[in-house]
Amino acid sequence: MNKAITDGVVLMPPAFSAALNIWSTSDGTPGSDTYASTGTAAFVPADADFGGCLEMIKTETTQHLRSMSQTPLEPGCYLRVTARVKAVSGALPSVRIAAWAGSSGGTHVSGVTEVGPSRALTTYGEVVEVSAIIGSGNRGGVDMPWGTAATYAHVGLDLTGATGGVVRIDDLVVEDLTSAFLRDMMAMVDVRDFGAVGDGVTDDTAAFVAANAAANGRTILVSDGDYYLASGVILNQRVRFEGTLTMPTDAILDLTKNFDLPTYIDAFGNEQRGFEKAFQSLLNSADHESLDMGGRRITITTPMDMQALVPNRTSYAQRRHIANGQFYVTGTTAWEPDVVTSNATYSSSNARTLTNVVNVANIQVGALVEGNGVGREVYVRSKNDATQEITLSAPLYDAVGTQSYTFTRFKYIMDFSGFDKLQRLSISDVEFQCNNIASAILLAPSGVVFHLRDSWITRPADRGITSHGEGCQGMLVDRCQFLSGEADARAQDRTTVAINTNANDVKLRNNRATQFKHFAVLAGSNNVVIGNHFFQGDDQPAGVRTAGILLTQPHCSSTLTGNYVDNCSIEWSNEHEAEPDFTSGFSFSALSIDDNVFLSGDVASWFSYLVIKPYGTNHFIGGLSVTGNKFRTINGPIDRVDRVDTTFAPLDMSKGKNIRVQGNTFHQIETPIYSPLVMEHDQNSAASSWTVDTGGQLPFGGQARVVESVVVTSRLRNGANQTRWGAPYVELQQGSNGDQLHLNWEEAVRGSVTLRVAMA
Repeated sequence: MNKAITDGVVLMPPAFSAALNIWSTSDGTPGSDTYASTGTAAFVPADADFGGCLEMIKTETTQHLRSMSQTPLEPGCYLRVTARVKAVSGALPSVRIAAWAGSSGGTHVSGVTEVGPSRALTTYGEVVEVSAIIGSGNRGGVDMPWGTAATYAHVGLDLTGATGGVVRIDDLVVEDLTSAFLRDMMAMVDVRDFGAVGDGVTDDTAAFVAANAAANGRTILVSDGDYYLASGVILNQRVRFEGTLTMPTDAILDLTKNFDLPTYIDAFGNEQRGFEKAFQSLLNSADHESLDMGGRRITITTPMDMQALVPNRTSYAQRRHIANGQFYVTGTTAWEPDVVTSNATYSSSNARTLTNVVNVANIQVGALVEGNGVGREVYVRSKNDATQEITLSAPLYDAVGTQSYTFTRFKYIMDFSGFDKLQRLSISDVEFQCNNIASAILLAPSGVVFHLRDSWITRPADRGITSHGEGCQGMLVDRCQFLSGEADARAQDRTTVAINTNANDVKLRNNRATQFKHFAVLAGSNNVVIGNHFFQGDDQPAGVRTAGILLTQPHCSSTLTGNYVDNCSIEWSNEHEAEPDFTSGFSFSALSIDDNVFLSGDVASWFSYLVIKPYGTNHFIGGLSVTGNKFRTINGPIDRVDRVDTTFAPLDMSKGKNIRVQGNTFHQIETPIYSPLVMEHDQNSAASSWTVDTGGQLPFGGQARVVESVVVTSRLRNGANQTRWGAPYVELQQGSNGDQLHLNWEEAVRGSVTLRVAMA
């Protein structure tokens, strides 16, 4: 590029032959003294070496010669000023190129270098050439870097040293040397050409802004160096980084045309820092809605506090998406959970609050709460240090009074707990390679429709996805893999949990989870769990199995369909109720378990796939559908597929309704279950009251509360072998467990009947 050629810019100062009144004795500015009036200089028309030239007597220690014409200087341009000089007589001086830096409006640009390298004249008559390069950028070879403030120069030279000598000076030459700095990058603008220093200390923000403004479709080059940007910068042209940036946390780098993780990594020279600054821009720019990780595996050495990365926002509700990469965790101490033990007081009348919490300042939001009477997956949602109170993610079932609690704060790759509310964030095709060091994701305390899809959470140290509040409302988890690092542990010794939720409308679809303590703890209602495969077996003979899905709301209004429930159970409890005894409501109700595959092997004979665990008295089944499932065990049978865990209380089997268990298949199950139960009864001796035993085949050992039909299937005969045509009346809920019924006849008869018996 040559501005004199391409744009017709006049760079050369006038020849000395034009007039001496346009050559200043000082700085070249209008009104300054000229050599036309000093009597110390004259034009020589026919010098043997120079032709026409200026002859000057040196009368000052530093004698200035400046053109009064303005040589234009544009950002990105580099000018070489050259002078040929020879000593004629007298003292021999030194000579150097010099210039006065001017800005628009005619003001002087102070603080910049305005002289080039000096060269001594040592021999009379010897022609010596001196030169210096003037430009906006502080680049190698530039003698006078002036930044972008200077727009023109009064070029010339200085004579220094002893006075009294006579020198002759050829016409000054000014050349556009920009092409020497642009190399082969004609379609680029370099931030150094706009004054960037790149020393890691000087604030180069203005230079970046200027380069972006001048690029006009060309690529911005951030050449080698460490550039400190004290405030946010938007680059809306393509950019290439050879150097790196340093910015304060609250300064945003917005790369409009290169919004991808590899570019941010190049920009900051660190994978984790690059992702953090890219995420910051993602939540602060309307120009992009997705962050492409570019297939990169980035090393994460410390937990990422996602809200601290965006200090100007405590909530966010626009759709944003992160895709296509891997987080790879390394390090040790930064990931160790923080554990605090403290006394606190709980009252069921204030069901989600701990009061009088000792040492509350050291307890962290998002910590797991453990203690007597605390259900599974209860977390600290928020706290108030001044009032010594903690707000819990769920009530406690039996903790009234004052006692000691343990608060364990796991460390997460992506920790969103600092946001008040975060909505519509989605992540796809990302692997969280936790390496048994870190947990993966801690959600915000509130928000809707967090979506994780087609991703992997591999070997989390403690948790996969944690909700400590209601940021899981409407959460979608689709086609993801959850791989535990506890495969070698016994099922009952495992501690990791893939997912927990507290809010409603969660959808888990087509995921796969292996060998966690629990795949999902669902504390809300209206959940949909479809097409998942969760496996929790081990190599122990007659092994114990844990819950794959744990539902903690009695009226859960949830659907589990088409899942592969592999060596684990579906457990249904009410452990997140402050007053777990039933007094009103629907009790255990509104659950559909349909068309699933249940398989186990090498399990204890008492193992069951379906477990109801009441944490209080007087509960019953108020609505349950179990249809179309395939129940099977291998390497030894199990007693039955269903069980009531009576650790705290039994179910009230004298109540219940809308219980439908049919169309299932049972293999290696000693006692299959049905409701309604179709059964045959043969009465071999004449009796007026027949006792019919359901044989434990009603679900959960339920009572015979309804007989839908009684059909006589053989000839009824009395003691005299005479045929009788009577019909019985039925007495329900007979026997010590209420699972028998009596058929009462007009007289003693014998024969066979088929009955259709239901729990309700």
